[in-house]
Amino acid sequence: MKRRKILEKVVEKVLLVCASVSVVSVLFITFFIFQQGLPLFAKVSPLTFLFSSKWEPVGKPPSFGIFSFLVGSIYVTVGALAFSVPVGIACGIFLAEIAKGSISRVLKSVVELLAGIPSVIYGLFGIVFVAPFVREVFGGNGFSVLSASIILAIMTLPTIINMTEVSLRAVPHELKEGSLALGATHWQTISRVLIPAARSGIIAGVVLGMGRAIGETMAVLLVAGNAPLMPTGPLSMVRTLTMNIITDMSYAEGDHMTSLFTTGIVLFVFILVLNIIVQVILKRSIEEQV
Repeated sequence: MKRRKILEKVVEKVLLVCASVSVVSVLFITFFIFQQGLPLFAKVSPLTFLFSSKWEPVGKPPSFGIFSFLVGSIYVTVGALAFSVPVGIACGIFLAEIAKGSISRVLKSVVELLAGIPSVIYGLFGIVFVAPFVREVFGGNGFSVLSASIILAIMTLPTIINMTEVSLRAVPHELKEGSLALGATHWQTISRVLIPAARSGIIAGVVLGMGRAIGETMAVLLVAGNAPLMPTGPLSMVRTLTMNIITDMSYAEGDHMTSLFTTGIVLFVFILVLNIIVQVILKRSIEEQV
């Protein structure tokens, strides 16, 4: 018994150290980004930085405005969700309530494979197939908001599908059985009982997918055109916040380098807010189920 207690204490300490490493890492990353990025606001107004569309960091004088990149990130993210949310929720419903046997296993394997494909592979797929398709069907040069949205939609599907399936499976069986016992059809039970009961988890999946879309870099860099211009429509070339950082980082210095870290602060805060929203939604979902 004494040896067992000692072993348990050792395991507890090891787990505490591992958890502490995660927390300390986040704190260090946060401190580093803000330390490197905040000095820009001593030279550039936060409002000018956020709401000006003039990005000329090597100009005379230099200009640091990321509003066009903010708009581009929003366009691409909203476009991706417009494609992925209906398909992802429908696929999650199919896996949770309809698919059986080999069909279910194959679909789950495909979803897992989508989640594991590197983003650069998605980008190459976009260059070879998506961009030419957009160019032939809709016009333009193919490298646009629409192409980036399609690629990001495919990339966010696994998150939305998995969260939808898990949320539906977590709904108490009594609700489904009661609905069917009252004479409701299977689809009526799904649409009017299961989906409303699982809505918090489904919304959390959508928000997580949004975070994945707005934080993606490589795939979007390959298909969006990477033009530092204000997007005017789905066929416009665009540059997002993450694309701006990766594009300029190789040659930036001085205030230009600082402005990229400041762009990282904006992106970091946005993702942090999304994560907080997800935690609140999940907590509310658990409370409703209890």
